[in-house]
Amino acid sequence: MDPGLRLRQARERLGLTYRDVERASFELAARHGRSEFIMHISRLADIENHGVVPGLHKLYSLAAIYHLNPVEISRWYDVPLGEFFRDATSFLAPRTHLSAPPATLRVPLRFDPAFDPRRTEFLSRMVERWGTFEGALGNGQSQHRYGFIGLSDRRMEPLLRPGSIVLVDTTVSRVEHGEWRTEFDRPIYFVDVRSGYRCGWFAVDGARLVMQPHPLSHYAPEQWQFPADAEVIGRVMGVVMRLYDPAGSPASEFPEEPEDSSRKAS
Repeated sequence: MDPGLRLRQARERLGLTYRDVERASFELAARHGRSEFIMHISRLADIENHGVVPGLHKLYSLAAIYHLNPVEISRWYDVPLGEFFRDATSFLAPRTHLSAPPATLRVPLRFDPAFDPRRTEFLSRMVERWGTFEGALGNGQSQHRYGFIGLSDRRMEPLLRPGSIVLVDTTVSRVEHGEWRTEFDRPIYFVDVRSGYRCGWFAVDGARLVMQPHPLSHYAPEQWQFPADAEVIGRVMGVVMRLYDPAGSPASEFPEEPEDSSRKAS
């Protein structure tokens, strides 16, 4: 169905006239201090009847006034905002960075009766019905962020391979010290070092924050003045990682980042 027609139907279902929409948009513009939110009657008529595509501010006004989800309206115009996370994972980057969380998460709603959680199973075959969980339910207050391990970042390989996606709990920003039974028990942190990001094992040594790469990575330790030159974003609570990269994968296309010897720990 034509998106302009859908918008007109949404307006008419609410019993709103062009004048009502224009008046409400003026209120939105005053509330947010941006005249771009104003939806003049002539522009609304063009959107509904002549295929004019609303800009970002106009789309927001229509969503707010019509009580619609702006993601749904964007889908009417063939802009799949809800799929940005999936598409983003196909455009890989050489450097480690933070990533916006997905708008929806695919979760199993009903398992096969034969599913036994005590056994290792091929999950894709044991789920009878999948659904989506709205990541936006956190209302923008979610404690979790997502980090991407750059394709040239091999500091924690093989524990964290390049291209991995990590789940970061931003409420845990204090570096723990202690004894750990295995390397899997030792906390991993995601850290902003001003010139980029690091993800790995960290320790606070006086006024220094020291990163200890995985021994098998053959990277040297690095250090920064703390907290002046480094900020702990949070603790890594989970990871999505490929265990095998076939020959010619994107991970092999990026050279390893050069080391800055001035930041290596002595």
